Amino acid sequence: MSQVIPNKGPASRRRHIDVDELIAKAGAKKPRYRKVSFDDVRKDAEVLALIQGADKHLEAIGFTDHGIRHIARVSTRAMHICKELGLPEHDMNLAGISGYLHDIGNSVHRVRHAQSSALLAYPILSRMKMDPIDIAAVMAAIGNHDEGEGEPVNNASAALILADKSDVLRQRVRSATPMLTRDIHDRVNYAATDSQMDVDKEGHMITLRLTIDTRVSPVMEYFEIFLGRMAMCRRAAYFLNCDFVLVINGTRLL
Repeated sequence: MSQVIPNKGPASRRRHIDVDELIAKAGAKKPRYRKVSFDDVRKDAEVLALIQGADKHLEAIGFTDHGIRHIARVSTRAMHICKELGLPEHDMNLAGISGYLHDIGNSVHRVRHAQSSALLAYPILSRMKMDPIDIAAVMAAIGNHDEGEGEPVNNASAALILADKSDVLRQRVRSATPMLTRDIHDRVNYAATDSQMDVDKEGHMITLRLTIDTRVSPVMEYFEIFLGRMAMCRRAAYFLNCDFVLVINGTRLL
């Protein structure tokens, strides 16, 4: 797969140089790469160990589930978004891979975990002989998934953002008494009994439908901690040429 790199200089004289052309001019032999699939990554022992280790670290400091269940939901939803929008299968595969690797940086530290995850992904995907152009796309998607500083930069990135930020669900809560906890994240996640994402390609609309038990947590608490994430979902949807809609308990709120 080739990459187009814009030259710097006056726009009237600017031209594009293909990576294959650069390699040929350098007299180098183009390495052979292989198509790394989502299943290749999903079944990799090193990846699974990092996911498990990262989740244990977050459990120790009181965070909700970031283990294999969260990872599987995010990857599946990211690929579903790409498929429903009719994006290339290649993008769908990269979205799935990005989803599976997006939280492994929590094995290092929670702070700036998106960037740590991206950097940890590089040697893993290089070992699998993935094309560096694809590795760069995956790293960009992973490195931009956090709402604090990330932005959608490619199709896989936008799908990952939507999938990750929409994963609010009762099953993510670890506390044995979530209704009594003072942690708002536990209460809001425990209150969310259902989370569905509808993708309307023809209508250019992506809709997140949540069912929230207001006896556990009022809807206002959801916005208190998730407003920034919903704003990021809107930007990700726009990147995919769609509007983003949030429906809670049957009422459209965004």
